[in-house]
Amino acid sequence: MRIRRLAPVLAVGVTATLLPALTPAQASAAAPLQRFQNQHPAWHRCGASTPAAYQCATIDVPLDYSHPTGKTIKLAISRMKAGASGKRHGAILFNPGGPGGEGLSMPVMMNETMPKEVREHYDLIGFDPRGVGRSTPITCGLTTAEQNFEHPYRPETFKRDVTWARTVADKCRAENGDELRYLTTRNTARDMDVIRAVLGEKKISYLGFSYGTYLGAVYAQMFPRRTDRFVLDSSVDPARVWRGMIQVWAQGTEPAFTRWTKWTARRDHTYHLGATPAAVKKAFWDLIARADRDPIPYEGEKLNGDDIRAVLRRQFFSPEQAAKTVAGLKKAADGAPAPHHSATPDHSPGRSRFAASDGQPPADNSSAVFWSVVCGDTAAWPRDPDQYRRDAIRDKARYPLYGDFGSNITPCAFWNKPAEPVTAVHNDVGVLTVQNQWDSQTPLVSGLGMHRALKGSRMVYVAGGEGHGVYSGDPRACANRAVNAYLSTGQLPAQDLTCKPSAHQNGAPRTGIVPTPRPVPGAPSF
Repeated sequence: MRIRRLAPVLAVGVTATLLPALTPAQASAAAPLQRFQNQHPAWHRCGASTPAAYQCATIDVPLDYSHPTGKTIKLAISRMKAGASGKRHGAILFNPGGPGGEGLSMPVMMNETMPKEVREHYDLIGFDPRGVGRSTPITCGLTTAEQNFEHPYRPETFKRDVTWARTVADKCRAENGDELRYLTTRNTARDMDVIRAVLGEKKISYLGFSYGTYLGAVYAQMFPRRTDRFVLDSSVDPARVWRGMIQVWAQGTEPAFTRWTKWTARRDHTYHLGATPAAVKKAFWDLIARADRDPIPYEGEKLNGDDIRAVLRRQFFSPEQAAKTVAGLKKAADGAPAPHHSATPDHSPGRSRFAASDGQPPADNSSAVFWSVVCGDTAAWPRDPDQYRRDAIRDKARYPLYGDFGSNITPCAFWNKPAEPVTAVHNDVGVLTVQNQWDSQTPLVSGLGMHRALKGSRMVYVAGGEGHGVYSGDPRACANRAVNAYLSTGQLPAQDLTCKPSAHQNGAPRTGIVPTPRPVPGAPSF
């Protein structure tokens, strides 16, 4: 397994009284928006090596929807049309996560993942959100080091962390000026509604993963009457955007760590880390202290205790993976050659082999969009650096594994004031949420928060399920059957469902899983 500093890449239909589809401000802008909604995309094959049925186009959208006659930006969209079966229901839009994830190639990936009886109901629609990929991509000119998201709190390095945060904010502002204020979830939701109109659909269906769940929930809040069959897989808690979602990684890791100590203790004959949970816990923290004194050489790197905490945070949610890593590190610390493990399968799409081939986005595009969205969505970020210092000290004691990482200072402390208030998600729109019990990026408490906010939702909960992203191409899996039935019929389950993990979950290969896109080293993502 190749260790690298993986930064966080940061689930019977009910229709109650719906909120108005347009606010007064939106209604006043409806006429100017018609020129965007009435566009006729010039669809073309996405690339010479891509399937002929996979088509791409570009449309225009307003940079600032409150001034739709002003500057415009380009939005890259894609599609694979439903077959001529006579069963077509409409169009389904996809988002892979992020913020900053490219979604243009998702129709091809979902065409491989969804069973035929679901696909034949929909035109499959992908898009790169504003600022991302081929949709007028932004850059902040960040170096690889500046993209490193994970900064543990230490008194002697905090001043340097503040400098990093201020530098990222200053660079993003210098590169993008006032346009930065309009790279928000609310504006991406408005872009989705323009896509809906351009496609000639009265309503849009949707499947979003990770950050894509929040984007879908915001769309449902802003455009409830245009929300059709929505599936939200591995959900962000709308009440925690966005600092709370980074902090919840620390909260969620502690029970995962406790579970790991019990699992590993039962297998002491294999990993030799202790025969009791207490002994396993001590072995881990002894290893952290040892690495702090003398960094451990492991697979071409030297890892101190902070490095190991950062790497293991995500791995603890899959006990076997974490046990192999800790055992390997312990052997390396004792002077034995570190075993080489192949990287844990990453089922995220990254850049698809079917992605359009005309140009690449800037190297820091994912990081630049991440900060633009999480800082620009809400004004709830503290502005006083000392508040971050106090919170990091508090949370390092409360959540020793990752609390100081999660509460340390970020560029949002120095970001410009958001263009509009954060979206309060609270509605009765019927959607389906899907959630694994052991999810490192959107822990269970986060998924439950989304379920509570969407009062008309039903949840498919995979008890014991591991990994970030549930929906896959296995038609036998309980959760997949529930999602496919809803997408095929539009009927939500009569009540919340609890599933067991399928044979292809929890460490075994899965087919077609599409959670968040693969980040560049150091780039945050949900």
